[in-house]
Amino acid sequence: SMAEGAVEGPRLSELLAAGRRLWEEVETGAEPSSGAPAVQDKVRQGLEALQRAAAMVAQLDLFSENEELEEIASADLKYLLLPALLGALTLKQVDLSRRLEHLESARAHFWRFLKLCRSYGLGSFHLPPAAASPPGEEGAGSPSPGGPAAAQPSLVAMASSRQAKIERYKQKKELENRLASMRTFVEGGQADEDQIREFYILQIQKWINTSLEEIESIDQEMVILRSRGTVKQSSAPPHGTSRQARAPLKPFILTRDAAQAKVFGAGYPGLPTMTVDDWYEQRRRQGVVAGQSAPQRAAGRSAITDEELQKQQQEKKEEEDDEEALQKARNWDDWKDTHPRGYGNRQNVG
Repeated sequence: SMAEGAVEGPRLSELLAAGRRLWEEVETGAEPSSGAPAVQDKVRQGLEALQRAAAMVAQLDLFSENEELEEIASADLKYLLLPALLGALTLKQVDLSRRLEHLESARAHFWRFLKLCRSYGLGSFHLPPAAASPPGEEGAGSPSPGGPAAAQPSLVAMASSRQAKIERYKQKKELENRLASMRTFVEGGQADEDQIREFYILQIQKWINTSLEEIESIDQEMVILRSRGTVKQSSAPPHGTSRQARAPLKPFILTRDAAQAKVFGAGYPGLPTMTVDDWYEQRRRQGVVAGQSAPQRAAGRSAITDEELQKQQQEKKEEEDDEEALQKARNWDDWKDTHPRGYGNRQNVG
């Protein structure tokens, strides 16, 4: 198969390079919104290039599950990254009506990448389940998933996963620093075979971390989307509410309070802002959410209180929905790494 590879080589490497470059431009782009047409054009072009490259790799039979890492030519290692890059670009699509579909597709890409890495013995990690478990199945065995007994082990789990996240973050930073120092060297053609090999393996390890993180957040977002029920496009509407009764949700920015509504309103003139209370009141008037006295009961699930629903909305808003907020938070974290606390704080100088 390698002989064919030589013929197809430049074409395949060009496709990978193009897809990768487009992903990097979208990821680090100067455009304020990922929904901007120019950005979405890049997402589409990038996905197209990477899909064509992935089809070629499959045709050439470059990788197989029962092959050793040593058997892969150094120059071919980079093609292992294709499914990870496909997953990353798939997540950059902004069509909200197809969000669940995009999440499922991205998750499948990341999972395939991880499975391939596992079969080559790259990285030590637990392979997540092949598909996100549908809602309701996680706590099926326990009598009351929200009971106080359930709280204890989850706190331990949260603490240990927080520790794991901190570890992963450190490793990621280390990896990125090593990659950055090798990059110019490898891309300038001064690196020998061993260095090229190490460079690609480091890249693969970086993407293993990214894929594990993305699958985790995809699973969280899916739970929220499914529990919201906004994704029931084809299934029958829940009993009791006719479809017409629900006013479609126009896009808006959900804020914690009126002060925040002011701040956000200034920056996003196109989108109305609404505090959680306003939003809640509006939905209650439309008969979508039950009033304070009777908590809404979902079929087969324990009661979701108004407060929890509000909290879910807020968390969903802060964590998932707003890619930009996430990016800003990440940039802010990076900034805090390099600037001491109180740097630039001049407002409170009496």
